Amino acid sequence: MFVQQLEPVADSLALSALVAALPLVTVLVLLGAVRTPAHLAGLSGLAAALAVAALAYRMPAGQALSAAAQGALFGLFPILWIVVNALWVYRMTVRTRHFDVLRRSFSRLSADPRIQALVIAFCFGALLEALAGFGAPVAISAVMLVALGFDPVKAAVVALVANTAPVAFGAMGTPVVTLAQVTGIPLDDVASVVGRQTPLLALVVPLLLVFLVDGRRGLRETWLPALACGSAFAAVQFAASNYVSAQLADIGAALLGAAALVAVPAARRPATEAVRTAVLTGVRSQDLDSRDTRRETARAYAPYALIVLTFSLAQIPPVKGLLDTATRTFDWPFLNVADPSGEPVGGNLFALPLLATGGSLVLLAGILTAAVLGVRAGAAAREWAATVYELRRALLTVTSVLALAYVMNLSGQAATIGHFVAAAGAGLAFLSPVLGWFGVAVSGSDTSANALFGALQVSAARQSGLAPELLAAANSAGGVLGKMISPQNLTIACAAVGLAGREGDLLRKVLPWSLGLLLVMCLIVTGQSTAALGWMLP
Repeated sequence: MFVQQLEPVADSLALSALVAALPLVTVLVLLGAVRTPAHLAGLSGLAAALAVAALAYRMPAGQALSAAAQGALFGLFPILWIVVNALWVYRMTVRTRHFDVLRRSFSRLSADPRIQALVIAFCFGALLEALAGFGAPVAISAVMLVALGFDPVKAAVVALVANTAPVAFGAMGTPVVTLAQVTGIPLDDVASVVGRQTPLLALVVPLLLVFLVDGRRGLRETWLPALACGSAFAAVQFAASNYVSAQLADIGAALLGAAALVAVPAARRPATEAVRTAVLTGVRSQDLDSRDTRRETARAYAPYALIVLTFSLAQIPPVKGLLDTATRTFDWPFLNVADPSGEPVGGNLFALPLLATGGSLVLLAGILTAAVLGVRAGAAAREWAATVYELRRALLTVTSVLALAYVMNLSGQAATIGHFVAAAGAGLAFLSPVLGWFGVAVSGSDTSANALFGALQVSAARQSGLAPELLAAANSAGGVLGKMISPQNLTIACAAVGLAGREGDLLRKVLPWSLGLLLVMCLIVTGQSTAALGWMLP
């Protein structure tokens, strides 16, 4: 049995924490300063974590490699299993041109470009985040806004800022699923706290979007539809994450947010010519004038309805119990780790949910989607293989980062850093979202930031007397605000709207909003750690 040590370097917590931080520093420096591709930075960080585990923490090499293998497997299944299948569904809608039908349907929901920005960037962007994430919402939303006649810079900024509130529950709940796995906190517990933080952003972001689109006039004339949209989104995200399913939080929130938006009479009024002239300064796509049959429109919406139906049925107790019977739990080979007190850690066991996981449910919905859209089995299989190929670097990045996280957690490196960070005391609650924000700003992924810092946050919380669920959730909630300034997202946005090389311009426009919203989140988490807002927690 390998017993973790908190102070393996010269019996000093500070020196041990400094050495333990080397893998994280390696990843962050390579990504942020050297601009190394994410998959290479992840592999370099993994190598550093293995070296620190073996040389400083005296973890047997076999156990360190076994810990890395467990993290890599979790990265593949269920995390990337969700992403691949969700993106596969989207690719089939593009192949059959039903995505174009959907885009035209959105353009007809309102003749006001400010409302169109909310429908596309906030509501549909949230739906894309729920299904795929990993940059897809920013790219697709920005392209759709440009097709409507938005200036490319404004379209990119709006898409980036909108991609905040849904991120923690994106890709069928992948970030919170990862957070639960690396921290050992039950998924329902951590999701319920995140669901009491990010909905507060959803109340603000739609108002911010109409301001970005049309300044004070936009805020003055469309605040009611924006507030209705944000309120409905926030209410559904809270309810779903706390009482239904974290995987359904963004899907339900996006759909109900859009419904609430278009239900407000002010949202259906056409904008004045002055507004259209000020907002729509680009070239409008001609195919928006094409008319689609009701049958084709229904088929365009069908994939998302099928996903909602599949996940809803999976929550029915008898069905849920049947799916759970396929879950396999076993002792992970070549791994026998105890915490500093001598108690075996949870990582010695590994659970493999073969059916009761988001990826398998999305796969079922994808098979049904192929049938509804008329995609033959061979073509659907080729699209699935093409999806895997498209995500090949993301596959390597996620598996290496999760392998790194598992090595740091099981060797004791995360616990050492957590004990050291706990010295911040009461200020830890304020700083906790900043750590998540920084992780996403550098890595471009809330999933990666949760894998890197989730266990550290929990360890620090326990040492300082704060609720572990609160700081774990704060890591994810703060992280969503770093998404808009991450180099990956900025590059994706620029490439999507033809602004390659102008990432710096976009960064200067979105950075103030990222920092401002981060400050709000820090104050929320600080309040939730005290009696002031402690009543918000479950």
